[in-house]
Amino acid sequence: MPKSQVRKKKVYTPPTDIRPAAAAASKKPSPMWLPISAVALIVIGIAWLVVYYLSSQQYPVESLRYWNLAIGFGCMVGSLAILSRWR
Repeated sequence: MPKSQVRKKKVYTPPTDIRPAAAAASKKPSPMWLPISAVALIVIGIAWLVVYYLSSQQYPVESLRYWNLAIGFGCMVGSLAILSRWR
């Protein structure tokens, strides 16, 4: 059986001295308010839903009816959006 041929080209490696400015700016740590507000939104969303179910749909705001579910889940989804920015 014949031997396989050796690759003649070298593997490309990008130069290390050239670095995009946008990548360097995005490596900054997150501000302190970001995780605090995300955790607060998660707690508020869960508390909103628990109060809504335990009160037989009377509280937090009875006139909103099923929109109370949207508010609770919206707070939790908002916290996920905030946490996607966390470094």
